[in-house]
Amino acid sequence: KRKASKYVIFGADVSASNEIFGLGDTDLECIELILSTEIIKADLSTKSLFSTDGTIFRYQTLIVATGSTCIRLSECGFQDTNAKNIFYLRDIKDVDQLALTMEPKKKRKVVVIGGGCRGFEISASLTVNNYEVTMVFPEPWIMHWLFSAEIASFYEGYYANKGIKIIKSTKATGFSTNSNGEVTEVKLDDGRTLEADVVLLDGGGRPMTSLFRGQVVEEKGGLKTDGFFKTSVSNVYAIGDVATFPMKLYGDMRRVEHVNHAFKSAEQAVMAIKAAEEGRSIQEYDYLPFFNSRAFDLSWQFYGDNVGQSVIFGDNDPNSPKAKFGTYWVKDGKVVGAFLEGGVVEENKAIARVARTQPSVGSLEVLSNVGELLIGSRVNRNRVLVSCHVK
Repeated sequence: KRKASKYVIFGADVSASNEIFGLGDTDLECIELILSTEIIKADLSTKSLFSTDGTIFRYQTLIVATGSTCIRLSECGFQDTNAKNIFYLRDIKDVDQLALTMEPKKKRKVVVIGGGCRGFEISASLTVNNYEVTMVFPEPWIMHWLFSAEIASFYEGYYANKGIKIIKSTKATGFSTNSNGEVTEVKLDDGRTLEADVVLLDGGGRPMTSLFRGQVVEEKGGLKTDGFFKTSVSNVYAIGDVATFPMKLYGDMRRVEHVNHAFKSAEQAVMAIKAAEEGRSIQEYDYLPFFNSRAFDLSWQFYGDNVGQSVIFGDNDPNSPKAKFGTYWVKDGKVVGAFLEGGVVEENKAIARVARTQPSVGSLEVLSNVGELLIGSRVNRNRVLVSCHVK
């Protein structure tokens, strides 16, 4: 069963439980789709899956695509976590209920706890729809896991200009509720309280591996796989959020939570299974990390690894009417990561090629100038970036 809560539409007669992915009749010829069925036990030694209603499913090949679940407030020591107006945005039912709750609350106060991707995007969507938004997170800047301080400074300034209040380096510690069981205030660790009609949580998630614990080798929170997404158990594969796989480009093991990787890892696993059946080989998975987002009139893409030194280029003034800028990350003398805000298709493809080919660089200043060429010139961007072994 496919679920998606990243894109939420306010003010439209669209339910999140409606079909998000269109499947025609021909797409389902070889697929049996079983809905409203929860697997509560897996016995990989007998290749059996057990559901809540007692049904036992047998398999020849198993692909684990259980994804991630959200970290609940109760796990972090919070009280009053079952309030009617607290939403996690990880479950389709949660999104549907949020839409019903928000509709009559125009121009009311929303507190978003967390400064990750979901918090970043939902805060913008709420503001566009005339809600008063306050973001609270413990990190020193927004999207701390990906953005550099310079990148974050632009978005924080832009969001502030749109009316979003951002409270950094601060933790939410609890809630005040009314007689109806609704949160009225969010308590902060510095003693302040924030009025709230709705609370949205962006507290991160964890891969759902409990069904297979003790049966499959795990690493870094996920099920450990090879470059074909095969686990330590014969005929059992893991894909998407739940898989910890070899990142060929960097020579280490990683787990990636992104829809781009979810689709590509699924494709790789199916190709590997088919190849094994036919007695042939395929190339190992060679993924280039990718993250992107759209908020307000902004649109950014990131490729590669955000490690080492970073150098920013372009116009990152949040007050600029047409801000456009980027960042490169350099490690061991090579460009390993690239970020671009406001890029067109050609430019985004160019930074992806840079992150993939990892050109050598000797001067951050010259590299910054190369970035300026990317966003300010009509020259061949592929030649400028991919061939730049800056000395």
